[in-house]
This record gives sequence, structure tokens and C-alpha cells, in this order.
Amino acid sequence: MGTYTEEVGSKLNGLLEKNYDAEKGYQKAAENVEHAGLKNYFNRKAEQRRSFGHELKSEITSFGQEVDKGGSIKGAAHRTWMDVKALFSADDAESMLEEAIRGEKAAVSEYNEVLQEASLPSSTKSILMSQKNQIDTDLSEVKSLESLR
Repeated sequence: MGTYTEEVGSKLNGLLEKNYDAEKGYQKAAENVEHAGLKNYFNRKAEQRRSFGHELKSEITSFGQEVDKGGSIKGAAHRTWMDVKALFSADDAESMLEEAIRGEKAAVSEYNEVLQEASLPSSTKSILMSQKNQIDTDLSEVKSLESLR
């Protein structure tokens, strides 16, 4: 069984920040598309990432660690880019879908990186595996939505 180190806390806070960013990004994507199916998908993903964030916060605090608040500057810049892209794009749905796919692939990589940490407690590893598997499943789903364009 692993132990909860300061390094693990830092990595989990990094994932928490990414989930905050993803939640806000999906909310922004939902605002930028007209297609009802995609709007629903993006809203559902925003709620999922909010839920992931709550799970991570609970796990971090259960080990007596501090929880970082808010999203990243990089995430805010990405959402601004999404707005600009939507403004000038002939197909908002396609560009938002491309961003979702790119973001989901990055999230899977980030989860895999943290899951490589040898000192992860079993409860943390279980949460991270569950979240990563949901993202993997959704990545397959979002790729199938590409046919909507």
C-alpha cells in the first residue's frame, strides 16, 4: 500500500486544477455550439469534471493536505482561444469537438502520469483509475460525434 506524500498531494492538486479547467472549458464549449446533441454532451462533461473535482478534493483533504483553489492561467487562455476560434470558425461545432478530443487525450496522459506514482494510496489509485476510464470511454464517444458535422 502506498503512502500519501507531499509529492502525491501536489500531483493530485495538478489533476484537480486540470479538472477545474476542463469543467470551465466544457461549459464554454456548450455556450459556443448550436447543435443540441453537442451542447448536451458538453454540459454533461462539465458536470462530470465538477464531480471528478469533488472526488479529488475529498481525497486530498482526507490525507490532511491543502487543496489548491481555482483553475490555471493556461486553462483560462485556452478558453479564450476557444472563444476566438468559435468567433472566426465557419463550423463552431467541429472546432469545439476538435478541442474536446485534444483535451481528453491530454487528460488521459496526465492521469497515466500520476498513476505511475509508486506511492499512491490504494484509495487514490482507485479514484484515478475510475476517472481515467470514464475519460477514455468518453473519448471514444466524442470521436463518434465527429460524424455529426
